[in-house]
Amino acid sequence: MLKIGILLGDDIGLEVVPEAVKVMKAAAAKTGLAIEWSDHAIGLRGHQLHGHTFPLQTQTELEQLDGWLCGPIGHNAYPRNDPTWIMPPVRKRFELYANIKPVKSYPNIPSVHKNVDIVFLREVTEGFQSSDTVVAGAGEFRPNDDISIGSRVVTRKGANRVARAAFEIARTRKMKLVTSVHKEPTYRLVCGMFAEECRKVAKEFPDVKFNEVLVDGFAMKVTMNPLQFDVVVTTNQFGDILTDLGAGIVGGLGLAPGLVCGETQAMAQATHGSAPDIAGKNIANPYALIMSGQMLLEWLGRKRNDAKAVEAAALIDRAMDKVIAEQKQLTPDLGGKASTTQMGDAVVAVI
Repeated sequence: MLKIGILLGDDIGLEVVPEAVKVMKAAAAKTGLAIEWSDHAIGLRGHQLHGHTFPLQTQTELEQLDGWLCGPIGHNAYPRNDPTWIMPPVRKRFELYANIKPVKSYPNIPSVHKNVDIVFLREVTEGFQSSDTVVAGAGEFRPNDDISIGSRVVTRKGANRVARAAFEIARTRKMKLVTSVHKEPTYRLVCGMFAEECRKVAKEFPDVKFNEVLVDGFAMKVTMNPLQFDVVVTTNQFGDILTDLGAGIVGGLGLAPGLVCGETQAMAQATHGSAPDIAGKNIANPYALIMSGQMLLEWLGRKRNDAKAVEAAALIDRAMDKVIAEQKQLTPDLGGKASTTQMGDAVVAVI
């Protein structure tokens, strides 16, 4: 039995996370997959109940789970002078080092390019954005009012394990290509170490092709011709920027699911924010959270050799493809008139 947690987050998280759970439950019921669900406080609810956006109680509870869905955390719900206002450092706390973000285009959804199918892997425990909180920034210092300094950390362990995750994913795909994105000629030590570890891992996967592209050149190439890329692995801040670029190529952040995984646990978390401007209107696009949940089931299924979990994930994938192709129950940002719940219901109906 899988143990999966539900963390609603803030704003539209309260609307899109339940849709993902609803779809996952339907797929689990169809395949006979047993899941034990549990609710956990984070964000504003955590702050209200326990005085912190990532309460110690929640951290302890998550330790017992296989994975969880986490909705977006709001930026506007807390007083800025409150020391407990932080972006919850879930990834660092649980060593969820690989942020997997697929970028996929659909024939009937407007996009810059068609037939795009890229998987980005971004290391998310190191680099410029490796701090446990965002109150003072990641590795930032201001020795006096005229100078600010930013530091960046890359370790061989961190680079090696995210590279390995990229090659393992590439091995399952048709193109079987990993592209390492860095800026070694300029950052010879930090990017150099990342590049060195990618090259080391590449030698262990002779069945997977490997190349390297400098980050600025990659931004140009992926914009002009994304079909030349398959699996892309990069460092934290480069990945933060490039994955949003990838989302823009296929139609926006509403089509950008994500999974953050470690050695034994994973968190389904979409790329988009909490969108307080549309919260409570039942018009938020649930695609990203639903497909993040789909990724969680697939990852857990492969990690635990659980065929039912893998099939449940495949059911969700096929159902979403059909709902998008039929264009009858899509939210306004996708060109339709359906509500958040109607789109979720449509995916369940197909399952």
